Amino acid sequence: MLIDNAPPGVSRASPRTAPARSRALDAIIIATYLLVAFGLYRDLWLTLPNGYLTDSGEDQKLFEWFFAVQAQAVAQGHPVLFTALQNHPAGVNLMANTAMPGLAVPLAPLTLLAGPSVTWAVVLTGGLAGTAVAWYWVFSRRLTRSQWAAAVGGACCAFTPPVVSHAHAHPNFTATFLLPVIALFLLRLCGSGARTVRDGLVLGGLVGWQVLVGEEPLLIFATGCAVWALAFVALRPRAAADMASRLAAGLGVAGAVAGMVVAYPLWVQFAGPASYHALEHGPAGNDLANFVQLPKQSIGGQLTDPGQVVANPTEQNAFLGWPLMLLVVAAAVWLRRELPARLAVITFVVLAVLSAGGTLIVNEYDTGIPGPWLLLQKLPLYESLLEARLVFACLPALGVLLALATDRAMAAPHGGWFTARRLWPLGLVVAALPILPVRFIVEDRPEPPAPLRDGGWRELARPGRTIVPVPLPAVGSVEALHWQVLANLEYALPEGYFVGPIGPDRQGTYGAERRPTSQLLEQAAKTVNPVPAIGQVERDQARADLRYWQADSVVLPPHPRQAELRAVLDALLGRPGQDRGDTVVWDVRDLTG
Repeated sequence: MLIDNAPPGVSRASPRTAPARSRALDAIIIATYLLVAFGLYRDLWLTLPNGYLTDSGEDQKLFEWFFAVQAQAVAQGHPVLFTALQNHPAGVNLMANTAMPGLAVPLAPLTLLAGPSVTWAVVLTGGLAGTAVAWYWVFSRRLTRSQWAAAVGGACCAFTPPVVSHAHAHPNFTATFLLPVIALFLLRLCGSGARTVRDGLVLGGLVGWQVLVGEEPLLIFATGCAVWALAFVALRPRAAADMASRLAAGLGVAGAVAGMVVAYPLWVQFAGPASYHALEHGPAGNDLANFVQLPKQSIGGQLTDPGQVVANPTEQNAFLGWPLMLLVVAAAVWLRRELPARLAVITFVVLAVLSAGGTLIVNEYDTGIPGPWLLLQKLPLYESLLEARLVFACLPALGVLLALATDRAMAAPHGGWFTARRLWPLGLVVAALPILPVRFIVEDRPEPPAPLRDGGWRELARPGRTIVPVPLPAVGSVEALHWQVLANLEYALPEGYFVGPIGPDRQGTYGAERRPTSQLLEQAAKTVNPVPAIGQVERDQARADLRYWQADSVVLPPHPRQAELRAVLDALLGRPGQDRGDTVVWDVRDLTG
């Protein structure tokens, strides 16, 4: 590093030989990151609050709902980590979901003033730029002589395809600006000049905050740190033994502080109302061939396959592109004698293979070779992790490698064209151009149904009661959450989109445990199904379900099967619905009390 007392495993140079930091250049690089992040979300910013990120699926609605609910809780003095506004009356454990209270609560004034759509845009844009800035700051102060080299590393950690993929829908994976600061304090604890108590206190506070911002990115980052540390122990056992006591003492202090910060939130998450034991996803590993493919949301992906269709555009976790992978191999060979580069390569390879899942798949062919993920998949916390996302632990290692190589190239002597000083920047350009992200696609949102506009919802539900949209909100169909946010959360919704418990063993699942009437209406909404027969059993069950949901009204907005659904609801409720513009409404207060 460019400071003295830097721990082994990172570059070191005497402060006397290090070039002076240019604050002006810092400002230019930071401004560039901000401009790039804003450029990606330009159309979203220009269409607020009605713009919707097309590739976010239902997640923009969900995160806006999270921000709105927590802001309301702060303003009204209600519990922040639990709400019954969705999945009424059982409710949703926000700490057991990706509600990001570590940002939602501090940004509550913004949400209350400008609305959750603005908070959503701020968290996405600021998250990307902040992550790049934080990694740049660490690299420029602890890894490289050149600020431009550090800027390359920072950009790698924030704007490479895996992050861009999640940047459409998952702010918990883009707002990871605390992780590089955590890495910085871990390095400080390893150094001979560590101030164990002070650095441990700060580290513990940072870890506690990160738990409240995003637990899954923290777990992935910790896994990457563990691989880096084990590789360091194998390569430099004596140096590792020398720093072990300092690191252990600092981690002890950090653990105590973090425990105090998150003790109650973690109790809510694992033992509070609507908590669950584990969320099992099934196999979700990366095809190893994906590492050399170009992502959909890149210039190269658009040019080579403009009609590219992927199952989930927000989970292109491994699409780094073959030009970048070739550059990584070249850097690994070039810097093979430098310890930080060797550690970065080991970490990258191990995490990439871990992300492949239980068996290694190459170009859709299952090799049958067991992957190391089998050792982790049943462990606590890891059992709920999508292993494909472990690629996020590869990105800091990739940033270290590219920053180091850029730093060495810029320090190389001037000469002809075939020198590192000229060839490496060219290689960077060739590797970066195909994976440069394209501007995110934004569409206009439809208006809520007529009865739910302009305060009309107040005629349909008393305070604390529910409006039942048909079909009921569920995974993949949560427009009703947006309507509820526009109504200032003045009514509750049954079922919905979240992670919660199901069954007697409280296994985690997406969405609510469906009531029989909800299942019947879902069946009627599908074009492949005939209209189900309605008898006294179904009518009695509908009334029981409406009482359970504490419903005041049932609302049927425009739907391709609106006529069929209306007939089913008329039969279930024993009365015809009332037309309110393009929407049909049933008042059920007399049935539910």
